[in-house]
Amino acid sequence: MFKKILVANRGEIACRVFRTAKAMGIGTVAVYSDADRDALHVSMADEAVHIGPAASAESYLVIEKIIDACKQTGADAVHPGYGFLSENKTFCQALDKAGIAFIGPGEHAIESMGDKITSKLIAEKAGVNTIPGYTDVVRDSEHAVEISADIGYPVMLKASAGGGGKGMRVAWNEEECRDGFERATNEARSSFGDDRVFIEKFIQEPRHIEIQVMADSHGNVVYLGERECSIQRRHQKVIEEAPSPFLTEEVRQKMGEQSVALAKAVDYKSAGTVEFIADAGMNFYFLEMNTRLQVEHPVTEYVTGQDLVELMIRVAAGEKLPLVQEDVTLTGWAMETRVYAEDPFRNFMPSTGHLVRYIPPEGEGVRVDTGVYEGGEVSMFYDPMIAKLITYGKDRKEATDRMVDALDGYYIRGVNHNISFLNALMVHPRFVAGKLTTNFIAEEYPQGFSADLVPQDDPAICVVVAAAINKQYRDRCAMISGQLPGHEYTPSSEWVVMMDNGEAEYEVSVENDSDAAIGVELAGKRYEIVTNWKFGDPLFKADINGQAVCIQIDVDGSSLKMFHRGAEKHAFVVTARTAELNKHMLVKEAPDMSKFLLSPMPGLLVKLAVKEGDTVKEGEELAVVEAMKMENSLRANADGVVVKVSADVGDSLMVDQAIVEFE
Repeated sequence: MFKKILVANRGEIACRVFRTAKAMGIGTVAVYSDADRDALHVSMADEAVHIGPAASAESYLVIEKIIDACKQTGADAVHPGYGFLSENKTFCQALDKAGIAFIGPGEHAIESMGDKITSKLIAEKAGVNTIPGYTDVVRDSEHAVEISADIGYPVMLKASAGGGGKGMRVAWNEEECRDGFERATNEARSSFGDDRVFIEKFIQEPRHIEIQVMADSHGNVVYLGERECSIQRRHQKVIEEAPSPFLTEEVRQKMGEQSVALAKAVDYKSAGTVEFIADAGMNFYFLEMNTRLQVEHPVTEYVTGQDLVELMIRVAAGEKLPLVQEDVTLTGWAMETRVYAEDPFRNFMPSTGHLVRYIPPEGEGVRVDTGVYEGGEVSMFYDPMIAKLITYGKDRKEATDRMVDALDGYYIRGVNHNISFLNALMVHPRFVAGKLTTNFIAEEYPQGFSADLVPQDDPAICVVVAAAINKQYRDRCAMISGQLPGHEYTPSSEWVVMMDNGEAEYEVSVENDSDAAIGVELAGKRYEIVTNWKFGDPLFKADINGQAVCIQIDVDGSSLKMFHRGAEKHAFVVTARTAELNKHMLVKEAPDMSKFLLSPMPGLLVKLAVKEGDTVKEGEELAVVEAMKMENSLRANADGVVVKVSADVGDSLMVDQAIVEFE
């Protein structure tokens, strides 16, 4: 067994590998850039080596620096995590030359499966179902149009060396095909240094289902069930679960056996994932094989009881797999949501900054894999993932319920995050019913995400909690002033709860039922609230009529901002007279910014298509902003004339920074 493992990665996956290595009694080494000097993975490791500037191209992607760090610390093995150098055959070769073990598959498997064109040809030969398409390299946009016409629209353009949703575009016609080819090649070149693109038929009503395989160097290969990853945004996974609510046991076995056949065809060793797309008729087709540990591997660990990182380490050390296919069982259900520093209410703009408050959820069947801590920073240089939240239950409902409760209790401040969006997805009736496709988000939120679209089991919950909190504040004010309730001063029990800037008003009656309970009367129904909440607590945890509730509370001036089940609510509790007068208050109008093209996110301006004096038409591309290695095309929403250009190509833009001004 290895004496010391270096993890050539950062963030949550580095922390994840360190936990297993430490449990196995193996020494650990972290590497870090300037931006990660104070990162959690650095403090978790036994040793840490600085490897360069913040930019990954000058630190985490520099093979020589990783090998030097191994030599400095005496690390005899490297775990690559995912991303960065995890699927780089040159890295494997360099480690082999230096006498350092790579905890992953061999060079042949990485090279053959890392290229989508080559992998598809190998899969076909191995008897794996594949999608109809053109597997040779597409020369240019006109060639792309010609090929797409033969295949039949819609088509998917994919970067051959791609992954993570980068270098992928769906085209429904010739115009989208030409534009998609340019975007896909640009993103592929930027992200992978390889601009080759291929084209295949786009499967409608698709479900994304992947099979986890594990293989050793003695010819043993097993599949560890499937994960459903159909809930995606821009081809990036948002929610994963195991098992799939869609597959039958018969189809699961067929997918597993084909995955094993593919692994054997490339002499695979270590953990790998064979990704499939399935249509409504349960026909499935090979997409790609990821020759590394997947982000979503914890859901497989929960339902199989296997530690995939430990298996990877043991296999890399030359051991045989400790299980055969008959030993693999799937028990219970697991869910994973990806918590990102992004704003779902502003088209998922990335968010950076310090975590002013960070309180991860706890509880039975709850696991948080993270690389951050309170006071730490979410950097602009890397993926905006804050954590992976995983829950487990005896069935899908229990796993989902635990996820919803855990998201309610996940308190993050200092950066914007997508927790409201994740919870909205989890409680969506279509998700609850398991009617998933990769188009789920686009179909259910065609105009973008809004808290107004979030269904609430009981909308009254936020109203009565606001009333209860107001009661506690009023009682405290009376006590501070010496006017104790029941003596010189008795606080009013009749109030009006104004929700969402007065859009809805609720008359409530509030009183203390006992020392531990507050009674709230609303629309003829009584709510008994039992809570230990104290002033300043960010989480209002209570028992309301026998139901456990957790609501995130922020004081916003004289009102409360409340987060529950994916909804964001503003509550203002006032007297009936104040509520009446409020109707006459003037509403401050937001400034008119329609004459400006604003950057919707922090990013790099990589293209500017107009200059002062140009006339533009609605829908015309004006600029392209790159953020997190993704190109975002900004287009005119109306005809107009450019009067001022306020930014240049190469500028780093802030959120809402003006790029172009129109007449």
